[in-house]
Amino acid sequence: MKTNPILQFLIISIYVIAFTFVVGCEGPIGLPGADGIDGIDGTDGTDGVAGNVTCLACHSGENIQNVKQQFSQSVHSAGQIAVDYAGGRASCARCHSSEGFIEFATYGTVEENISAPSAWECKTCHSLHSTFEVGDFALRLADPIAFIFDENVTADFGNSNLCANCHQSRRAEPNISAPGTTYAITSTHYGPHHGAQSNVLYGVGFAEIAGSMSYPAAGSATHMTAETGKCTGCHMATYGNGQGGHTFNPAIDACTACHAGAADFDINGVQTAIAAQLDELRDLLIARGVVEQAVEDIYEINQETGNIELVTVMGGYHPVVGTFTMLEAQAFFNWTGLDEDRSHGVHNPEYIKALLTNSIEALQ
Repeated sequence: MKTNPILQFLIISIYVIAFTFVVGCEGPIGLPGADGIDGIDGTDGTDGVAGNVTCLACHSGENIQNVKQQFSQSVHSAGQIAVDYAGGRASCARCHSSEGFIEFATYGTVEENISAPSAWECKTCHSLHSTFEVGDFALRLADPIAFIFDENVTADFGNSNLCANCHQSRRAEPNISAPGTTYAITSTHYGPHHGAQSNVLYGVGFAEIAGSMSYPAAGSATHMTAETGKCTGCHMATYGNGQGGHTFNPAIDACTACHAGAADFDINGVQTAIAAQLDELRDLLIARGVVEQAVEDIYEINQETGNIELVTVMGGYHPVVGTFTMLEAQAFFNWTGLDEDRSHGVHNPEYIKALLTNSIEALQ
């Protein structure tokens, strides 16, 4: 019987296609090992942490709400010291408004005045994460700082570097900025700045007048070197009673780890002693005509009579514009800077006590 040539062609084609498919998928068989035995499977790698678990360490709904609630208690959130008088000025905005801080952190400068400055919020301090690990807080400024008063002086405050960028002196002490036997104070706003806390904590930038007390080495303060110290260790300790966390209010619970039983920040009477020295130095400066109390005449409504009356209001203390001896100018610089540090000795007791003691001695 003759075979149909078309059918014969189809059968041969199927065999060829099937053979090609099988060979193409499997490929050539490799050679066995030298001893003819397959190798041992490698050890399984360690599973990574689930991405959502890392994120939820901070970004869980409850945690975020707690942070926002805490931050609402902070003066940084209220804008009391951020926007009111300096938030829009290019020279001040790097620390006095959210927009200015972000511009400075991104470009290293604030080029122009800001027309509509606002107070700080989450994104002011926190940018996009880089490693997405639990310890990656995405702080906009995390590198060690170069102090403004002298860029050759640097310090590493760890997670507090962001804080230290703003909370530092804007000026060098008088004998560094204009060496000589006298110094001209040209503004009632003269001084290091309203919050030179990082200078105090690290122990640099004030007028180290010679006297009976020696000055500790820079960076040697216990609150600078302790693992639980620096800015965040005390001001962002575990939240409780309106202290710590994102309120940035110092937490007494952060003190008790080292100062057992401490009920307030006046540990060993340091704050009481420093407050007395600050008053003593202020009074000496007043007696020498370097400092005076602000006096302002304003009109108020007399609540009893309903009449508008001129009332003299006594305000805070400020320097007198004029030329003074270098020691007087240095003593004023120390007094106003340490007064506006507002820790009354807590940040760096030995350094603060030495500055005040030697300044008082120089004026007596």
